[in-house]
Amino acid sequence: MSFYTWKMERLKRYGIVVTLALFCALFLWLGQWSQIPVFSNNDEPRALTQGSKDSSLVALTFNISWGSDKVYEILEQLESHQTQATFFVSGEWAERHPDIVTAIQEGKHEIGMMGYEYESYLELKPEQVRSDLSKAQETFEKLGFEEIKWIRPPHGHMDKEVLKLIENEGMQAVQWSLNPRDWENPGTNAIIDQVLNEGKKGDIILLHASDSVKQTPKALEVILPGLKQKGLKFVSISELVSGGESETTQID
Repeated sequence: MSFYTWKMERLKRYGIVVTLALFCALFLWLGQWSQIPVFSNNDEPRALTQGSKDSSLVALTFNISWGSDKVYEILEQLESHQTQATFFVSGEWAERHPDIVTAIQEGKHEIGMMGYEYESYLELKPEQVRSDLSKAQETFEKLGFEEIKWIRPPHGHMDKEVLKLIENEGMQAVQWSLNPRDWENPGTNAIIDQVLNEGKKGDIILLHASDSVKQTPKALEVILPGLKQKGLKFVSISELVSGGESETTQID
């Protein structure tokens, strides 16, 4: 009798172990699925904030809405270090500087938009946002960019309503995970230190190419080779998304 009791107890223990193992496997499987890039979840559009933390890819992005001098210095640095980037430009600026937009494209960089007039979408009515998006799309189509997918709302300002309007236009909002605030010109070393110290796998790095930045081109001389030495590879936003599981943020 004791033998059968011992055997039953042993089977129970095995059963518990197997059950726990199956539960853990299911938990990990569900966790993997939860990391798949979902830009719209239960009718709640989201903004792309970071690529996969398991991939060595990083996306270097530049905002530009005015000026025409610093962007050439930045393009020279990117070419010198064989680095690809994504430029988010306003439609109004692109309209005034089609030659620079062409130079960006010829440098094999990706083009994203920041609307047309670069006014905060949170300060506009929905119909005004739709009009700005439509005018921006028309502008880029005239310049030969018919399928721009990525948009960084002006000033990075967005809410659920803005994201829904963007989604309805067939585009995806892009934020960032690392922002050294180079437009404040905090010092070349300050920009370098923050990017090199905090830069990690999957980052979307925000920099600027408008004439307001005075230290960014010089900082790139150290940042570009420095991040490569950390084993990171610069890619476009499109490649960052397709190269691994990306993270999105729900905006309130």
